[in-house]
Amino acid sequence: MGKKFIILVFCFTLIAGFLPQGNSMAASGTITISSAVVNIREGPGLSYPLVKQANKGEKYSIIREKGDWIEVKLSAGQTGWVADWVVSKANNDTSVTSNKTSVGVVTVPSLNVRTSPSSASAAVGKLSKGMTVNVYGTQNNWTQIQFNGQAAWVSSQFLDFQTNTQKGNDTTSSTSGTIGTVTAGSLSIRSEASLNATIIGSVHKGQSFSILGEKNDWIKIEFEPNRYGWVAGWYMDVTTPNVSSEPVAKANKVTIVNNGTNIRKGPNVQSDVLLRANAGDTFAVKREENDWYAIKLANGSIGYVAGWLVSTNGTSPSIQKKGAGSDLRNKTIVLDPGHGGLDTGTTGASGTLEKNLTIRTARLLYDKLTASGANVILTRNSDTYISLPERVSIARTYQADAFVSIHYDANGNSSVRGMTGYYYHTYQKSLAEYLYSSTINQTKLNYRGVRFGDYHVIRENSQNAALMELGYLSNPEEEMTLNSNQYQENAATGLYNGLTRYFKDN
Repeated sequence: MGKKFIILVFCFTLIAGFLPQGNSMAASGTITISSAVVNIREGPGLSYPLVKQANKGEKYSIIREKGDWIEVKLSAGQTGWVADWVVSKANNDTSVTSNKTSVGVVTVPSLNVRTSPSSASAAVGKLSKGMTVNVYGTQNNWTQIQFNGQAAWVSSQFLDFQTNTQKGNDTTSSTSGTIGTVTAGSLSIRSEASLNATIIGSVHKGQSFSILGEKNDWIKIEFEPNRYGWVAGWYMDVTTPNVSSEPVAKANKVTIVNNGTNIRKGPNVQSDVLLRANAGDTFAVKREENDWYAIKLANGSIGYVAGWLVSTNGTSPSIQKKGAGSDLRNKTIVLDPGHGGLDTGTTGASGTLEKNLTIRTARLLYDKLTASGANVILTRNSDTYISLPERVSIARTYQADAFVSIHYDANGNSSVRGMTGYYYHTYQKSLAEYLYSSTINQTKLNYRGVRFGDYHVIRENSQNAALMELGYLSNPEEEMTLNSNQYQENAATGLYNGLTRYFKDN
């Protein structure tokens, strides 16, 4: 989606406090200030210095637009930027010519944006589920939006509409009995109904609150017992209950689809695994965070499960695995847990078998990579013997983008410790260095460096391949570390980060 996506989500980046990026476009026409006092800034963002304050009713000529910001002409040749949600606009160009009438939230995983209100017209881009767009008009079953600065159309049946409140009204209206549900991943709570007010907390996507009042486009809620604040109304799905409607679900549930699904400490694949759930296990949903569900565990604590690994009931929406922006998406990665079967590999000072530790690490890494959209193949997934030529053949058969052979080391000197990365061919060196630097940084083992290694699985491999020795089992103290759950998670996370950075940079 690139810059098109950035333009559509610009309002959210403002609330989060980030400076937007993206191209600007020339425009014409005038704007009229619709709020009591409006800040005009040196650039298109809240972090830019203030040029002046404009009063309600003042008019300015438009120079260009960038995201949700408009550059206008001031006196004496000076220019400044004003946010488009505090003005009304009269356009003379061919972009969107009518004022916003409502807001639409995309309800399908992928929605085509077209040049005209017809499925036969050309598609100029796509919107993803949960994205919010401003609605400028409708025609038959089509909705007009602004996409990359120009008028465009999407099918109305795939939008969830919510009407805008009237801008420029400084009075607070009562909305007793109305419920607001957060539609943004994370939404700031402010002390007053303004983007310039102090942030006093945050709420998350899917959480619902009784609306205590409205002011301009802001909504007042009680976000904690006896704690009140204001949230941006354009990121709340507002519903008014009636007598015949069903009550709002309070205990939505998710059901695990596959055996061995990881329940993690946080909403990402780098977080520690708290437990593994099996198909059919159900959990109550507390909230959504991005593409993850926060769920209540049996001991009362909170864990996180990827939304694409569960089915839902109640009112929780199903979540598609997007992989958008992931540098691992669709990459083919072969993981090679060393040894197996009769080939036990090295034996640690306290009896740890290398073959058991390599597959343990590989499975953790497998989970992280597949959750990020990679196509991952294990050379072995059980305690079986696989010959070295067979391992190389798997990489060639699947045309692997990366082959990672996982091992643990040994030395006659039990004081030797640390991690080593190996490559054979020059074209393999970069991958080995990325894997090594990320993993050594994550695990904090002794630094032994990346070096040439004459090992069959990298020597005979025509694919990009590296072999990692993740510590010394012959060192009694290091053997204990390598066996710990914390180290295994860190090692898998380090390898995962190394692959991510490698594919991002190459």
